[in-house]
Amino acid sequence: MNHVDKHQGFTLIELMLSMAFLSVLLIAIAMTVIQIGSIYNRGLTLKDVNQAGGALASELQRTIANSSSFDVTVGGIGSQYIVQDWGGRLCLGQYSYIWNYGKAIQIGDEARLNLYSNSDNRIRFIKVADSNSIYCTETAKKVDINNAVELLGAGEHDLAIHDFKINTEPTAGDNKTGQYLYSLSFVVGTNEQNALNYGAGIGNVACKPPSEEGSDPAYCLINQFSVVARAGNTIQ
Repeated sequence: MNHVDKHQGFTLIELMLSMAFLSVLLIAIAMTVIQIGSIYNRGLTLKDVNQAGGALASELQRTIANSSSFDVTVGGIGSQYIVQDWGGRLCLGQYSYIWNYGKAIQIGDEARLNLYSNSDNRIRFIKVADSNSIYCTETAKKVDINNAVELLGAGEHDLAIHDFKINTEPTAGDNKTGQYLYSLSFVVGTNEQNALNYGAGIGNVACKPPSEEGSDPAYCLINQFSVVARAGNTIQ
C-alpha cells in the first residue's frame, strides 16, 4: 500500500515569493516610518519658528507702544535705526534691540558683527537697557552680556533672524498727539547655511528645494512676520 506524505514543505518558488512579499512589506513600513518622522520633525521646526517670531513681534509691539515717536531714516542724524549688511540696531528710548543675521553669524567676521564685550557668544537678537540710545550713537559699541537678554536663542533648530525692515517713514501719524504707526517686518528661520539659497524668496533667503544638494525639508524653514505698532503720546 502506498502512503501519501501529507507533510510536504514549501517549494523554492513559494519561499522566494514569500520573501519578496515580506521585503516589499518591510520597505513600505520603513518608508512610512521615515515619512512620519519627517512630518513630525517639520512640525516641531514650524512650531519653534512660529513661537520665536510671535514672541519677537509681541516684544517689539509692547516696547514701541511705550516709546515716543522715533526716527527711522537710515543714515539720518540722530537716527534710531541702524541698518548694516550683517545685522542692525533699533533704539527705542528705554530699550535698544541689536541683532546679527544668520549668515553673518556663520561667517563669524568679528570686525563687522555686533559683539559682546565680555563673551564669545554670538548675538542673535538681543534686548538691552539703553535709555540714552547710546548703541545707535556709537554704532560699533559692544554690549555687556550681563545687561542683555537674548530673545532668539539658537535652540534645538539653530534659529536666527535673516532680515529686518522698518518703513523709512512712519506709515501714519498725528502731530497733535505725537502718535505714529510703524510697519515692521522680519524673517526668522533655521540657520543651516548648506540648506539655504540666497537671492530669492522671503527676505532674499529661502530653503533649497528637495531636488537640490544640501536641502533639508524636515528641518529647514523660513518664515516672515509683520508687525504694525503705534508709538506713544509724546514726540522726542
